[in-house]
Amino acid sequence: MRDNKTEKFPIVDEQGNMLGAITRGHAHDGCKILHPVVHLHLFNSKGELFLQKRPAWKDIQPGKWDTSCGGHIDLGENVEQALKREVREELNVTDFEPIAMGHYVFESKKEKELVYVHRCTYDGKVNPDKEELDGGRFWTKEDILSNLGKGIFTPNFENEYQKFFKE
Repeated sequence: MRDNKTEKFPIVDEQGNMLGAITRGHAHDGCKILHPVVHLHLFNSKGELFLQKRPAWKDIQPGKWDTSCGGHIDLGENVEQALKREVREELNVTDFEPIAMGHYVFESKKEKELVYVHRCTYDGKVNPDKEELDGGRFWTKEDILSNLGKGIFTPNFENEYQKFFKE
C-alpha cells in the first residue's frame, strides 16, 4: 500500500480559512504549504492512551508510534467530517464523543500542518485497520513519559502530548 500522492487537500491560513488546494505529494515535498489535519487522543477510563503504530510504507514517520488517530482533512470536508472518517477508517470506531482541545501549527522538514486536536474516553473495542496501520495498543502515562525522546514516538505526538496531556 502507498499514500495517494494526487489526493487533494485544502490549503489554509493559521485560522483555518481555505485559500486553495494542494496535492498530498506537493504538501509533503518540503514546500511547507499549510494544510489541515485532525488528531484524536483516545483514552480508556483507566487513563491509558491508545497509540497507533505507523506502517513502514508511510511517507511521513514510518514505523513510529503516533497519536491514536490522525489524518488529513480532504478537500471539501470540515473538521468534524474528517475526524469521524479517519477514526472509522483507522480504528473501526464510530461511537465516540470527541472533545475539541484546540489547534496549532506543526512544522517538520517535509511539511507544515494546522492540527486540530481532540480527545475522548472510550472503553469499546478498538480494532486498528490492518491496511492503514501496523497495529496499536494502550499505553500508560508512565510508559509514555519514560519513552519520550527515545525515537519511539513521532515528534508530532511527543510535542502534542507534552502540550496537552503531560500535566
